[in-house]
Amino acid sequence: MNVQLKVGPEPYSGYHLRNVPESDPEITRTGPRTAMGEFMRRFWQPVCLSSEITDLPHAIRILGEDLVAFRDKRGEVGVLHRHCSHRGTSLEYGIVSERGIRCCYHGWLFDTDGTILETPGEPPDSKMKGTFRHGAYPAHEYKGLVFAYLGPPDAVPEFPILDTYDKPDNKMVPYSVWYPCNWLQIKENFVDPAHAYFLHSTISTVQFSDAWAQMPTFDWEETPDHQGMYYITARRVDDCVWIRSNHIWLPNVGQVGALLEKAEKEKFFNRVSITRWTVPIDDTHAWIIGWRHFNEDVDPFDEGKRIECGPNSVDFDGQTGNRSYEEKQRVPGDWDAQVSQRPIAVHALEHLGSTDGGVAMWRSLLRSAARGEIDITAQQPRADEDPQHTYTHDTVLAIPQRPDEDTGLLKAIGRDVLGAIVSGDELTGEARQKHIEKALGDVKSKYGG
Repeated sequence: MNVQLKVGPEPYSGYHLRNVPESDPEITRTGPRTAMGEFMRRFWQPVCLSSEITDLPHAIRILGEDLVAFRDKRGEVGVLHRHCSHRGTSLEYGIVSERGIRCCYHGWLFDTDGTILETPGEPPDSKMKGTFRHGAYPAHEYKGLVFAYLGPPDAVPEFPILDTYDKPDNKMVPYSVWYPCNWLQIKENFVDPAHAYFLHSTISTVQFSDAWAQMPTFDWEETPDHQGMYYITARRVDDCVWIRSNHIWLPNVGQVGALLEKAEKEKFFNRVSITRWTVPIDDTHAWIIGWRHFNEDVDPFDEGKRIECGPNSVDFDGQTGNRSYEEKQRVPGDWDAQVSQRPIAVHALEHLGSTDGGVAMWRSLLRSAARGEIDITAQQPRADEDPQHTYTHDTVLAIPQRPDEDTGLLKAIGRDVLGAIVSGDELTGEARQKHIEKALGDVKSKYGG
């Protein structure tokens, strides 16, 4: 008897594929008492821009918690549970006071650390205010962003300082972008360099420079401390090889190289144009909050660009939902591609290919983190004078094209470039920069440059 085997999917298979599985709860869910949410709470998270807390309170929702941020008249920043612990009125309607914030309903006054300062409706001898605290989180303001620590109060880490903050003439302009989707599908954009070639350079219109339209090689690697990862791309651009890496690290931080790199001339270890966190609001909404970096190496400072950066606004196209539906369809951007993956992307329906190695690696890293398999104390930041190393870069080396050049050779150059950068890890500041530049010169010579 002959049995006919099906060797592929049937045409018009919509009927058989209509059921949508559940999304992956382990790494997409971040509310209280979820594995990923509890891990994220062990780190400082940006919760709003400093410009958003004026003389009025600012209602925020972070990691599934309703909060309120404010600056009292002493200049102290507070991040409190939003609902008054007396009768539940929202403190977004509270009165900012000389010290703390006062509920509008019955006048209870809360300090930035949750201490109950006054309960004016109670008798003068009432001991009530000393018997409990209002929910509050440590807050820290830095370069125009407000951060909060939402984890166990006996495990507050030092605030991290990165090596890209103190670059000479570097201006850091805070901004945010709101997304109506899960945090993870936004974050995965960092480790998906293939999208820059397709979405930004070849599919609809050239959104970046012509150099981006050269198909790169793709490679990924965990960082030496196993707290993050980076991608490595290498492209042939005329008489040069352009190597680029984006660095992403736990739980939700990353840096981006130059946005409009043209790879027209040689450059060694150019640094970042963006530092940003992808912060869950809840499971189906998130913020990107961070800084645009402006300096002569990546993006010269321009007052017009600075003005474009702020609450739910940034200075390059396709990053927000603030465009018409028709414009989004004609020239889709990152925002549109990520939001349209469903409110929470369903991994069980995906078919990951060779260009998705970074996505698979990042998800695996997150699972290890959520399961407690990663020692986060190894990621404790250094002191201000010895900041945390980062690896995002653009490097353009004048290496003539070989007759036998192929993707394998370009990938080898990319790995050697990253190795040269990592070799400077024992150094800091200008000494590290000089060491890396010398090591990159050696890579150039190795390949005939």
